[in-house]
Amino acid sequence: MSPSTAPRSPRTSPTAPGITSSETTGAVPGWLVALLAVSCGMTVANLYYAQPLLPALHASFHISTATAGALITITQIGYTVGMLFLVPLGDRFEKRRLVTVLLAVTALALAMAGAATSFPMLLLASLVSGATSVVAQILVPFAAGLAPDHTRGRIVGQVMSGLLAGILLSRTLSSLVSDIAGWRVIYLGSAVLMAFLALALRSALPQHAPTTRAPYHQVLRSTVQLVRTYPALLRRGLYQAAMFAAFSAFWTTVPFVLTGPPFHYSALGVGIFALLGAAGAGVAPLAGRWADRGLVRPMTGAACAVAALAFALAGFGRHSIVLIALAAILLDVAVQTTLVLGQHTVYRLDPGAGARLNSAFIATFFVGGALGSQLGATVYHAAGWMAVTALGAALPVLALLYWATERRMSI
Repeated sequence: MSPSTAPRSPRTSPTAPGITSSETTGAVPGWLVALLAVSCGMTVANLYYAQPLLPALHASFHISTATAGALITITQIGYTVGMLFLVPLGDRFEKRRLVTVLLAVTALALAMAGAATSFPMLLLASLVSGATSVVAQILVPFAAGLAPDHTRGRIVGQVMSGLLAGILLSRTLSSLVSDIAGWRVIYLGSAVLMAFLALALRSALPQHAPTTRAPYHQVLRSTVQLVRTYPALLRRGLYQAAMFAAFSAFWTTVPFVLTGPPFHYSALGVGIFALLGAAGAGVAPLAGRWADRGLVRPMTGAACAVAALAFALAGFGRHSIVLIALAAILLDVAVQTTLVLGQHTVYRLDPGAGARLNSAFIATFFVGGALGSQLGATVYHAAGWMAVTALGAALPVLALLYWATERRMSI
């Protein structure tokens, strides 16, 4: 499928498919950008609450560390499924209604997780909540569609800063709350938040008309065809898959490092450590500006190199909390940079297929994230932290080698 044959609404415009021109000619209201940023952060946090809880789940359900790590993998698999089969519906159905329905299902799944009486039940609930938490990836292209061309990178960066802050702060919130009230309260509390968020977005979001009237199966098929049509879509997805695999391997295993010798941190201590990574969220608006200035390619290479350096620091400084903390900050900065740069590139490929492009992009790299989580837990269980850091360093190096094959004007 070529860009000209992709399904579109007759109203599609170069800047904002499905939205009237009056909504795109001026600046996006600050309160709406803030709401979208907070919403993305709150929904994507559902994928990461479990990371610092793995030691507690290991004790609560009497399972091994490798089995506990499967919770992260299952959640990310659910997210990938949602990206493939739910996010493309953002081009097919009115977005406000779709967001409300998905958030309602998320709230029910999280309530089920909080009441889980067995680990398989928790896995099932996490699979469903992971799939429906793709609301964040419907809202990001929504924001991109509202923004004029010359500020799209900045607006996406601002919304992504909220999403990334949700990823990073979720670990701290999870640790703090579980240390005080137990791990179940994390899931039950998030269920309540999702219910309130559904009501808030239902009343605040403008209506967004579908950009295609094609049947559902054709929408899914066109998503696959977009990958074939735009080589940059697959390339950016593979870059991010390697980076996100490294990110997931680090954050899935570092709680075991911090709670073991020589640190012996409590769940609260792990949560405070996770706050350090939140400093990386500040790079998202900067990455958006770099993209607007045409610096996508050089900053992508720099970010891959920084991620590899982060794992080198984490390995050589395995007995130093300062070096491990520095590694966490550098890794988060690098991964967030490539994510914003990648989304900026992807959204420019076909304005009438924003949701489907985002679906293919995010699904590709979340497969990497799921593999990274499981590989990280397995490698740590078998060979320890040094082996995890070697794995983590190798992944961005592979991305960097692939990046070196990219023609300068290819994206």
